[in-house]
Amino acid sequence: MHRFLGDTRPLAFAGWFLLAMPSFSIVDALLFHPQKGVDLTLERLGVAGEEVFLEAEDGVRIHGFLLPPSGPSEGAPRALLFLHGNAGNASHRLPNAADLASLGATVLLLDYRGYGRSEGRPTERGVYADARAGLAHLAKLGFPETRVVLFGRSLGGAVAVDLARGRDLGGVILESTFSSLADAARAGFGSLGAWVARGRFDSRAKIGELRAPLLFFHGDRDEVIPWALGRALFEAAPEPKAFETLAGAGHNDTLPVGGLPYLRRIGAFLDEVAPP
Repeated sequence: MHRFLGDTRPLAFAGWFLLAMPSFSIVDALLFHPQKGVDLTLERLGVAGEEVFLEAEDGVRIHGFLLPPSGPSEGAPRALLFLHGNAGNASHRLPNAADLASLGATVLLLDYRGYGRSEGRPTERGVYADARAGLAHLAKLGFPETRVVLFGRSLGGAVAVDLARGRDLGGVILESTFSSLADAARAGFGSLGAWVARGRFDSRAKIGELRAPLLFFHGDRDEVIPWALGRALFEAAPEPKAFETLAGAGHNDTLPVGGLPYLRRIGAFLDEVAPP
């Protein structure tokens, strides 16, 4: 089992700076922490797969990794679209993606615009478009939406919620994510942070539009996104849904702490919503 390198920085808001320049562009600059290039390669990790390039609806070229299923994959194929957090690049998540592929699913791991080898600069609207491009790419590969499961981690959870609205997806997995960016900013920086982040990445306002089954994970020692914010989003979500608390897990160690039971729970969810 691979160790997952998660988000390397929290959702950072410098209070004095926000007081001086409370604009959406400044929030983007403080929220997104992309790293260009590819730090881990498929060859170095010994992982089967290929690098792919997609084009978002606004013409931005998006990079990603496509991993074939490495575990039991008899029957109808299924896919998992991996939407990562706010820092680093997609290559940092390759070990985690390989573990997910071992559950018998094709995994498409995206670099948002401005991350890895993707063009452009990340914005809220832009990363939503990137996720839509990922789903469209899976459709071109022959995966109907009912055979696609979204895996959104941290900030990627908010991207997944936006993408899933009104769609008949196989399922949605939301891990270590928040009810809204304003709630996350309030937890770390009080009312000022909440005011500046108001209306941004507001998953709680959108989640009622989801039709797919939902599975939540959250560590009870999450130092970046409090457990209570993940639970609040769960409470606002429609059925069918399930919430798994990972005892002893923080924000970046859900897989090492959760171990095989965590992966088996994801596998059981995949078998339930997109059965082989």
